[in-house]
Amino acid sequence: MSVHRAQLGFRLRTLLPCSIVLALAVSSQSSADDGAAPVSFVNDVVPVLTKAGCNMGVCHAKAGGGQNGFQLSLLGFEPAEDYQSLVEEGRGRRLSRTVPELSLVLRKASGQAPHGGGVRLARDSAGYALVKRWIEQGAKFSLGDEPQLVSIEVQPPRAVVDMQGQQQLKAVATYSDGSVRDVTPLALYETNDPAIAEVDGAGLVQMHDIPGKVAVMVRFNGKVTAFTGAVPLGAPIGALPEPKNFIDEHVFANLTELGIPPSEVCDDATFIRRVTLDIAGRLPTSEEVAAFLENTDENKRDQLVDRLLQSPGYADYFASKWAPLLKNQRQNAADITANFAFHAWIRDSFLANVPYDQMVRELLAATGTIVGNPPVAWYKRVKDPKEQLEDVAQLFLGVRMQCAQCHHHPFERWSQDDYYSMAAFFSQIGRKPTATAGEDLIFHQRGVAQAKNVKTGEMLKPVALGDDIGEIPPDEDPRLRLADWMSSPDNPYFAKALVNRYWKHFFKRALIEPEDDIRDTNPPTNPELLAALEERFISSGFDLKDLIRAITQSRAYQLSSQPNEHNLVDRQNYSRFYPRRMQAEVLLDSIDDVTGAATLFANLPPGTRAVALPDNSYNSASAFLQVFGRPNSASVCECERVQSSSLAQSLHLINSNEMKSKLAAKDGRAQQSAASEQPAEDKITELYLAAFARPPRPDEMGVALSYLNEQIVDAEGNPMDPSQAAQQNWQDLIWAIVNTKEFLFNH
Repeated sequence: MSVHRAQLGFRLRTLLPCSIVLALAVSSQSSADDGAAPVSFVNDVVPVLTKAGCNMGVCHAKAGGGQNGFQLSLLGFEPAEDYQSLVEEGRGRRLSRTVPELSLVLRKASGQAPHGGGVRLARDSAGYALVKRWIEQGAKFSLGDEPQLVSIEVQPPRAVVDMQGQQQLKAVATYSDGSVRDVTPLALYETNDPAIAEVDGAGLVQMHDIPGKVAVMVRFNGKVTAFTGAVPLGAPIGALPEPKNFIDEHVFANLTELGIPPSEVCDDATFIRRVTLDIAGRLPTSEEVAAFLENTDENKRDQLVDRLLQSPGYADYFASKWAPLLKNQRQNAADITANFAFHAWIRDSFLANVPYDQMVRELLAATGTIVGNPPVAWYKRVKDPKEQLEDVAQLFLGVRMQCAQCHHHPFERWSQDDYYSMAAFFSQIGRKPTATAGEDLIFHQRGVAQAKNVKTGEMLKPVALGDDIGEIPPDEDPRLRLADWMSSPDNPYFAKALVNRYWKHFFKRALIEPEDDIRDTNPPTNPELLAALEERFISSGFDLKDLIRAITQSRAYQLSSQPNEHNLVDRQNYSRFYPRRMQAEVLLDSIDDVTGAATLFANLPPGTRAVALPDNSYNSASAFLQVFGRPNSASVCECERVQSSSLAQSLHLINSNEMKSKLAAKDGRAQQSAASEQPAEDKITELYLAAFARPPRPDEMGVALSYLNEQIVDAEGNPMDPSQAAQQNWQDLIWAIVNTKEFLFNH
C-alpha cells in the first residue's frame, strides 16, 4: 500500500467507526471484482464530468479560473491535465480508492458535502455509478488498449418537424476499433435559435410556433456535429413573383418547402429609396425620384443599380463599412497620414472595382511605407501576430479563432496548434522606424516562419486552418502563401464569408448568423443559396459589384416590407424585406439633405458627407454619431456598429440643439420654403419626394396644408409675424417627417 493510501486510510479510521469502514471497503472490493467492464477515463469519465457541467467556464474549467483550486480543461479537451487535477493534485484528496463512496469528487457532486454547484450527479444516477466504478478499478488514466473516439453523428441529421412538434435526437459515437456507441445521454445539445426551438439535456428538440430552419449542435468528448430541423408554416403559397435570377430560385424554393408565401414586389418609390440607401448610402434626390417614377422602361431598376454602382457614393459608403472593420483608428495626431491614406486606398479600390481577392492580397502582404503603399497602415494598427491572425480569420474567413489561443475551440475542431500555426504566417514581419514619427517601414524578414505554442513549447510551421500549404522557403513571404490559399476556388471559407457578410448588408440577416461565425455546427438557413452565391462570386473573379448587382436585381431583394397574413412571423427566410434603421452616418446625411443644413467636420472640406469620414476620430466631436452608434474602429466585428434604437436617439431627434439648429439653418429648406412663392402643394410634394421618395397621399397633403396655414401666436397671445410663422410651421413639418419611422428606417 502506498504512503498516500495509508494516510488516507488513517484519516478515514479517525472519522468513521471501524465497522463502517470495513463494510464500505468490502463493498467496494466486491463491486470491483464483479466482472464489470473496465472504465476508461477518457472515453467514460470525462464525458460524465462534461455532461454534469463540471468543466464548464463558470464551474471548474481552467479557462474560467476554476473553483476552490480545482481546475479542469474546458469541456474535457485535455484529459491528461484533467486526470492530474482530479487524481494527483491536492495530495490526492479528491479520490478515495479504498472507499470510493467517500471520494470528495463524488460526495460534492452528489450533494453529500457542501458544493457551490449543487447536485451534479445524483447517487442513483448512471454517471455516479460509472465514476465510482472507475475509482474502484484503480482510477487509471489509460487501459492500454482502449479505442480512440473518431467521430460523432446525430440521427437523424435533418428532419422536417411541425410547429409545436418534437424530435428526439440520437448521438452515436464511432471509435477507432470500429465499435459504435449510443452516447445520447452523455452528449451536450445547444440550439442556435431558441426562438424557433429548444432542446433538453436528453436531446429532445421542442419546436415553437415560428417557422424556419434551426440547428442543434451536438457535442461529445471534443467532437461536434449538428442536426438541422425545418419547421414549416404550411400556408398556401399561391402565385410566386417571376424569378429574376438564381437567387430568387433558391429563396422561393425554400419558401415553398416551408409553406411561407412571400410578400408582393415593392413599388418603384420604395425600390429607389431602398437601393439608393443600400448601395450609395444616401437618399435619392427629389429629381432622381421624379425621373425614376416617370420612367416607363421595364429595365429601369437594373439600370438604376448600374448607375449607383458607378457612382462615387458607392465607394464612399462601402469604404465607411470596411474602414472600421480594418481598424482604421486614429489614436493620436500622428495617425492622420495613415488614416487618410488607408481610407483613400479602400475607397479607390471600391471605385475601381478591384477584385476582392486582390484587395485582400494587397492588404495581407503589404510592405513598404504608408505613403508609398497605404495598406501598410493595417500593420500600423494591428501589430501582434496573434491579433493579426484573429482579425484575418474572423474578417476574411468567418472563423473565430480567439478561443483556440488558450484551449480547444468549444464549437469547432480548432486547437491551440491550429491557432499558432496560423500565427506563423505573420511571424516574419519586420519593422524599421522611418523619418515620419510613429510610422514604420514594413518588410519581410528572411528566415523560417514558425510560431511557438506557448502551452506545449512546440515550434509550429504555417498551416492554414488544417490545410498543409507545404514548406515555405526562408526567402518567401509566408503571407503570400496564405493569400494564395485564401483565394483558391477550393477554399471553404473565403468566398463564403464575403457573400454571407454582404447578404446581411442587404437583407439585415445573414444566411449564417452571426455573419463571421462560419462553422459546421452553425449551418446556413438556406445552404443551397449560400453555395450558389459563393460559386457566382468565385466564377466572377471575386467581383464585388457583380455580387451586389445580382443581389439587388433579384426579386427577393425587391419584395415589399409589408407582411401578408402568413409571413409576419418569418424572421430568417426572406419572405419579405426586413426594415432596418439607417446607419449613423447615413441618417445624419439624410437629415442634412432634408433640412438643407450641412454638417461641418473639422479639417475636412465643406460639403464632406458623414459616409466619407476617413476614421473614427470624428465620432468624439459629433454627439449624433455617438448616439446612433458609429463604430470606433476597435474591432473586426460588425456588432461594434449599433443598429438598435434607444431613448437617447429619440431625445436627440426630438429636442437636441443640433436638430434645432438644422431646422432653423439659414438658407435651409424651412427658410427657403417659407420664402418661396411656389405653390404649397408643390413644396410639400418636393419634401415628401426628398424624405420618402414618394409623393404625399391626399390625406397627408391635407394635414400638411392645414398645419402650414395655421396662425401662430406668441407667448402673449398676439399673432406672430407671417414670415416668422411660416418658417416655424415649415420647421415643424420637417421635424415631424424626420421623426417618422418611414424616414428613419430603410424599408
